[in-house]
Amino acid sequence: MVSPPIRIATDDDWSGIWPIFQAVIATGETYPYAFDITEAEAKQLWLETPQATYVAENNGVIIGTYYLKPNQTGRGGHVCNAGYMVDAAARGQGLGRAMCTHSLDEARRLGFAAMQYNLVVATNEAAIHLWHDMGFQTIGLLPRAFHHETKGLVDALVMYRHL
Repeated sequence: MVSPPIRIATDDDWSGIWPIFQAVIATGETYPYAFDITEAEAKQLWLETPQATYVAENNGVIIGTYYLKPNQTGRGGHVCNAGYMVDAAARGQGLGRAMCTHSLDEARRLGFAAMQYNLVVATNEAAIHLWHDMGFQTIGLLPRAFHHETKGLVDALVMYRHL
């Protein structure tokens, strides 16, 4: 896949983000959000609370999304956090890498000094490989911190990189 256009999300984009969000959460494999999260709660978490949310498009159709936000407030606000979701049909085509690259550039532009992923599920081997390839280091292990839909309690990683 040629890197698709990635742009700041607007409120009008929610109708394209929501199905991706629902599908990712329904797997119970990567995000800790409740299966029964309401659309309003999801929109608040993904589109309204973050400092910035972005969408990737292919021929005008949203195929991926990510957000950036400070990981902490005050004296920890120079480190950002990001979350990514890719439509199932677009997986394995480099979109995660494209959005990560874009997010690193945007984080620098927004004045962040580092990026931290707080809960990378240890069974998500593709993401872990990608994040390591993108310069992230595993800095912590959270034993049995994620309740995986099919594997039960599994470890999660904390990953970090300077920008």
